[in-house]
Order: sequence, then structure tokens, then C-alpha cells
Amino acid sequence: MEPLITTSDRLIQHTKIDFIRYLYDNIAWNNRLVGIIGAKGTGKSTLLLQYIKLNFPDKSKALYASMDNIWFTKHSLSELAEDFYNLGGTHLFLDEVHKYRSWAVEIKNIYDSYPTLHIVFTGSSILEIFNASVDFSRRAIVYELKGLSFREFLKYENEIEFPVFKLNDILNDHRTIASDITSKMKILPELRKYLEYGYYPYYKENLATYPIQVEQSINKTLNEDLPAIENIEYSTILKIKKLLATIAEMVPFTPNIAGLSASIEIGRHALVKYLYLLDKAGVIQCITESKQTVQTLSKPQKVYLENTNIIHSLAFQNVNTGNVRETFFANQLRTKHKVNTAKNGDFTIDKAIVFEVGGKSKSNFQIKNVKNSYIAADDIETGFANKIPLWLFGFLY
Repeated sequence: MEPLITTSDRLIQHTKIDFIRYLYDNIAWNNRLVGIIGAKGTGKSTLLLQYIKLNFPDKSKALYASMDNIWFTKHSLSELAEDFYNLGGTHLFLDEVHKYRSWAVEIKNIYDSYPTLHIVFTGSSILEIFNASVDFSRRAIVYELKGLSFREFLKYENEIEFPVFKLNDILNDHRTIASDITSKMKILPELRKYLEYGYYPYYKENLATYPIQVEQSINKTLNEDLPAIENIEYSTILKIKKLLATIAEMVPFTPNIAGLSASIEIGRHALVKYLYLLDKAGVIQCITESKQTVQTLSKPQKVYLENTNIIHSLAFQNVNTGNVRETFFANQLRTKHKVNTAKNGDFTIDKAIVFEVGGKSKSNFQIKNVKNSYIAADDIETGFANKIPLWLFGFLY
């Protein structure tokens, strides 16, 4: 256990607290069992370390441990919990639990056996926490951490903080909100930066190698996270990578399941299943009709990469502007709202609001007879009537 304590202390010491993600204040940290899931690279580990640094002046009370640490090749999580508890520890922070095969059973047993011990764990967003053989529903509160919103990027990049706005506030008062923000900074150049490299916090490590890091992060998700949770062969992972390259260059991608199934040699049912697994993993976005649900594994009507940074990483010189715009809009809205396709328009939000996404010259033609409809327009600082600046939808979280 000593190596884990040494590593934990070192990581906490070097953790910065000048920028803290949106989810931090929303978490019920006092709950005895808290889960934080999310795609690789969104900042889950940093969130744990920041909480420890800010709340535990007595370092002996809290311990951070990554479940892929070599220590766990010879020791169990249950052993760690017992030793930590006997030393007076009260809060155990377990990172990347999906790397530890029996994590669910052991965490459940620890929770039941040590009534005063608090556990916070992180894992891949693919984890079927509430469908696992172990019942977490009565014990755990689980949150999902997304990548940086455009609003967060502005704070992280420029140290300028703006409030979060609700969707109704944007719809009803977008001119006032946009005018206030654009009076403080040139917003469109910042949006271009964000679309290219602002979604994952680690872009600040090395901007020149960031596209490579994004691609490596996706590869780790495919090569490590998926096989850890699903029984997927390496040959299938190679086919999934070919699928991602196709999605990156489409305008946007409307999947022909039968054609795709034949071209990448995966059965139709399996292909749809993998699409939704990739959606949960934070690699793509599957957008369905309003009447469909992810649970039914219906064919998605549109498929986008999860965020625009992945497009720039995988598509290289073939980045399509329309695809980038729609990817950004869906990505920012899905954090708090239900996003579906629309019969007239591009998206239906919460089964009630229709949006058409386009450039500054986009007209009302496609939605002129649609009630409660709006245009999300790129390349404008402020809007008018039902035409709202696209960038403003990056202030929802």
C-alpha cells in the first residue's frame, strides 16, 4: 500500500486548482458512493485530485489510486480498502475502475462492510453501472463528465468567465446575451480555436501534438476500454476504425446499415450495437428520430463524431464545414437536452424545438411553416428574431 500512498501524495501536490470543471459543484461529494463516468481525456482524474487537494488538509484521510497501477497485479481492491480503513482513512478515490475486472463486486462489498468509508470512483462512459450483476442503483450517485464546453474553453484559454445560460434564456434573449459577451471579446476567432483543439483539457500540454493525442486517446478507447467491457475481437476493432474515418469525412453521415455491414464485414445487428457503444464511449454521436430510443438499438438517422476536435484529428484536409457546425451544435446540446433528428430542419430538441444549422446566410425556407423553430447560424456575432449565433449554444454548461 505504501507505493500507492506515495503516488497519491505526489499527484495531489502537483495538481493545479486554478481551473475546475463545471461538474465539480454539481456532485454530491458527501454521498458514500459516487461514480463519475466519461470519455477518456475529459478530466475525471484531475477532478478527483482537485477535490482531495481542496478538502483534505489531513492527507491520511484520503487516498487516490488508479486501478491500472501495477500494485493491483499482486493485491486486491478489498485488501487496499481494509488496510486504508485500519490506518484511519475515510475517503477512497478509485480511478479507472473498468481496468479492474471485479471492480463492481468489490466496491459493493466494501461499501457494505465499512459503513464510514466514502468511495468515489471513475470509469469509462461505456460502463453499464446500473445493468451490472451488482445492484448499484440503491447505493451510487453517478455523474457523466463531458469535454470542455465553449464557455469553459474561454475561461481555460483566456481566463474570462461567463455564466451558464439555460436554453430558454438563449432562445428568448439571445441578442442581449450575445451583445454582452461580444462587447468583452472577439468571439468568432475563439470559436475557430475551440472547434479545432478546445474540447479536451490536455490540449494545453502540447498544441502541436494535440491531434496525435486525440487519435491516440480514441485508439486507447477502442483497444483497451471496449475489450475490457465487451467481448470484441481485434479484427472487429480494425473495422470500427475504418468506420470512424468514414464518418469523419461525411457531410454529415447518414448510415446505410446494410451497405456498411457488407463493406466492413460486420453483421447488421452487431454494427448497430457497436455504433451505440461508440456513442457511449464518447467517440461518436448517434442521433435518432424522436420516437426511437437508444435502448431499442434502432438504426440511427444521423451519425457524427462526438466532437469537432475528433473531426480535425481524423479528417485532416477533408474537414467539411457543415459537418463541423452540426457536430458542434449536437455535442453542446446533448449534455443537458434530448437531441433527435427533425422532419423539417436538422434537429429537434426535447421533442419540442426545431433547429436548422447553417452559415450566416441561412434562411427560414426549410422551417418557415414549423412552429417553435430557430436557425443556429455560424459566422455571426449577434442574431435577430429566430436566427441565433451558433457559438452561443456553447454556453449551456
